[in-house]
Amino acid sequence: MDLNKWCNLKSEPSLKHLTEAGFGVPKEKQRVPVQELVKAHIESFDQAVTDGLCRVVEAILPMEFMYKGDRISLSFVEAIIHTPAVSKGGISSDLRVFPAECRGRRCTYRGKLVADVSWSINGVPKGIIKQSLGNVPIMVKSKLCNLHGLSPKELIEHHEEAEEMGGYFIVNGIEKVIRLLIMPRRNYPIAVSRPKFKSRGQGYTQYAISMRCVRGEHTAINMNLHYLDNGTVMVNFIYRKELFFLPLGFALKALVDFSDYQIYQELIKGREENSFYKSCVSEMLRMVMDQGCMTKAKVLNYLGERFRVKLNLPDWFTHEQCAHFLLDECLCIHLKSDVEKFYMLCLMTRKLFSFAKQECMEENPDSLMFQEVLTPGQLYLMFLKEKMAGWLVSVKLSLDKRSQRVGGLTADSMTKLFNTGTDLTRAFEYLLATGNLQSKTGLGMLQDTGLCVVADKLNFIRYLSHFRCVHRGAAFAKMRTTSVRKLLPESWGFLCPVHTPDGEPCGLMNHLTAHCEIVAPMHPTTTLPALLCSLGVTAVDGSPGQPYSDCYPVILDGAMIGWVEKEVAPSVIESLRRFKVLGERKIPPWTEIVLVPQTGKASLYPGLYLFTTPCRMVRPVRNLGLGKQELIGTFEQVYLNVGIFEEELEQGVTTHQELFPHSMLSVVAEFIPFSDHNQSPRNMYQCQMSKNLMSFVLYFFMGAPVR
Repeated sequence: MDLNKWCNLKSEPSLKHLTEAGFGVPKEKQRVPVQELVKAHIESFDQAVTDGLCRVVEAILPMEFMYKGDRISLSFVEAIIHTPAVSKGGISSDLRVFPAECRGRRCTYRGKLVADVSWSINGVPKGIIKQSLGNVPIMVKSKLCNLHGLSPKELIEHHEEAEEMGGYFIVNGIEKVIRLLIMPRRNYPIAVSRPKFKSRGQGYTQYAISMRCVRGEHTAINMNLHYLDNGTVMVNFIYRKELFFLPLGFALKALVDFSDYQIYQELIKGREENSFYKSCVSEMLRMVMDQGCMTKAKVLNYLGERFRVKLNLPDWFTHEQCAHFLLDECLCIHLKSDVEKFYMLCLMTRKLFSFAKQECMEENPDSLMFQEVLTPGQLYLMFLKEKMAGWLVSVKLSLDKRSQRVGGLTADSMTKLFNTGTDLTRAFEYLLATGNLQSKTGLGMLQDTGLCVVADKLNFIRYLSHFRCVHRGAAFAKMRTTSVRKLLPESWGFLCPVHTPDGEPCGLMNHLTAHCEIVAPMHPTTTLPALLCSLGVTAVDGSPGQPYSDCYPVILDGAMIGWVEKEVAPSVIESLRRFKVLGERKIPPWTEIVLVPQTGKASLYPGLYLFTTPCRMVRPVRNLGLGKQELIGTFEQVYLNVGIFEEELEQGVTTHQELFPHSMLSVVAEFIPFSDHNQSPRNMYQCQMSKNLMSFVLYFFMGAPVR
């Protein structure tokens, strides 16, 4: 390039100047492969601020309290996040704010959160007030960003790169990325054995079934079923960072209005010949009877009376209402009805006794089979829900302080009162600026630090690695055991075996493979149970043609929906997979279909598991039977036979084939020339060294002309 042309460029070059300087005319569209590198970040955020925000508004419980003898109720009706814009009344003709301006002014790229708040007195609605709750950060290139949908030419005119990917936030002028974190697989009961469980109380053993229950708006809670040495089961859950224990019999009788015999019959399904197990079930139900709790109403009254002191509910709530609140917020929160929760707890109990008696093996929580990814949109939405609920509490506290000055409640006085509520702006900016989570509930997460990193732009390879990196968690870095860092065969095709740093974060900080995707959409599963029943699945309250011991339980997204006989199960799997690949019967393409078979040995607990939930890792392979691409998940892959090269395929054995031999590598690892001729540590070092380059060696590698 002519040096004079370069020197004549202005500090903010226009498209015309760039073309004259020899940079060429930008393309009509951005390169799809480059944009898909940050697809997981942008899709999760888009989901959070559209469908997710509607779910949050529905999920936040009304704030009810007494004020001068009247019952006041505050609740959210609707909420919306606006695109970044300057406040009205300015002299600018274009009110939109763009990321380049925020970088230059060292400010935050954010939009206004506005909610419709309904208020009532003694159950009589008094109206809806539109209230601003503050400004929340907006992800660059998301649907709420002013750069969304712009062509490369338009991006350059707004002082951005032609191939701007987005996927990050701008806080105080600094680009921040919310890390992808490894979390336990949602709504799946995992059998774990930990010696420290014995310290939880007298009679506790190391055996437990752990489940991370996650709702549609991503609210999460961790729940355990503990096996005691006297043959009983204790339910353990966390509410507001406090540990609570509840005997299983009380939980089951509080959920359904069944007789003890009906509960007994459900618990012993598939284990009718086990006399020890049947005596344990009888003992658990007898414990409830000993407390005088004969009916569901008495059990609810019993639980509400003892738990209400910890629930902070209004004084006029009855004991039964307190117990219902406890069951809704702490037990299997991913399920909507109490009957579904009952059947799920029964399944977990059967699995716990099988595990305690060494009839099924322990499941490794460090294996990718039982893990998913915490996406930026998921963390954003969970934090937003907690802060919006906290805003209602702050309004109540403000009213208590100003009760003498406020007087009677009118629309004007309530509007002034709402303006005194806690602003959400500082809380969000603190989270993104520091990466530290300040939460009263903990959001069901294992860590509260290191959630965000600066998007370092030393070179493009280093920059894109921030978006493909998945971290195991800061807490695991201090552990002396190396089991967390091991590279397990289950991660083939999902996590790159090469691209991990050496030193302290080795094995904890991994990177997604080039073709690995993270599920973002939420898909309604209301039609799937009926479809499964038409394929031969018996409903959960029905009786299959074979004994329960010869049937598999069918679990859809953490809800037990029925039983399927051993002989019928393969044909059900084949039909579901065909519908999934061909796009029929409204089965989403990211569905995960897993049949854990009965082996006669202590293997994984058998069952037919179906997953359609977001945040799971999936990747494309070729389905040999149908001749089309299929997305498979981490749990699903273990029970498939996937070949790589043509000569490896066996007729009748191999079901799938890799699209590329290098599909196990990350984007950065694929850039290494002749990596198959290197020692394996050399590939690992090169992944780190390429992030420190100050030149453009890839241009030589790809054969591009050099000026």
